[in-house]
Amino acid sequence: MSLTKRSAAEFLGTFWLVFGGCGSAVLAAAFPELGIGFAGVALAFGLTVLTMAYAIGHISGCHLNPAVSVGLAAAKRFPASELPAYIVAQVVGAIVAGGVLYVIASGKAGFDVTAGFASNGYGAHSPGGYSLLACLVAEIVLTMFFLVIILGSTDRRAPQALAPVAIGLGLTLIHLIGIPVSNVSVNPARSTGPAVFAGGWALQQLWLFWVAPVIGAVLGAIAYRAIAAEEVPAVQAARA
Repeated sequence: MSLTKRSAAEFLGTFWLVFGGCGSAVLAAAFPELGIGFAGVALAFGLTVLTMAYAIGHISGCHLNPAVSVGLAAAKRFPASELPAYIVAQVVGAIVAGGVLYVIASGKAGFDVTAGFASNGYGAHSPGGYSLLACLVAEIVLTMFFLVIILGSTDRRAPQALAPVAIGLGLTLIHLIGIPVSNVSVNPARSTGPAVFAGGWALQQLWLFWVAPVIGAVLGAIAYRAIAAEEVPAVQAARA
């Protein structure tokens, strides 16, 4: 499969993750009195990854996340030379999803994009008022374990058909833990999409939600390689 087609799959998959996950937060989390709440938003993020893993996993690997791509490269599961194409596709997909969500959300009277628009934040912009340090540590640890889940469930020794279920449920658990802390990123593209439209503080604090997930992903790759009983197989370079 060509890099162009795989990047296009990453664009579509990341669009779905941001539209489905952030869309559930913006449109349905507090919908008048029967909103889905934190648990519903957490499940929505998990379902986006689960559905896309089955839809495009066989095409692009279904990374949907620059930090995951970096972590897979660090674990020698993905060629580092293809990182730029994947990351660009993921970020563009997230921004386009943010734009579509903005058009939909702004169709309701009283909508205020500056209220957050599912953006990630720390301090005064953390849902629970958590500090920069708390959010930094949470994002690093949660991303680290997300990579361990991904690497372990996709190891050739694991039941391959169930990998998307483990990864989707893993992301759901991550959101159940972390939404009150930072609104949960563990994904720089997911953070960038809404921040572009929210502007202001969301863009000013965006740096943390690039730095922390990437650090966490690399730590996850190191941790998994350290505990694996044998070397994980390197991904073969894709052929056009």
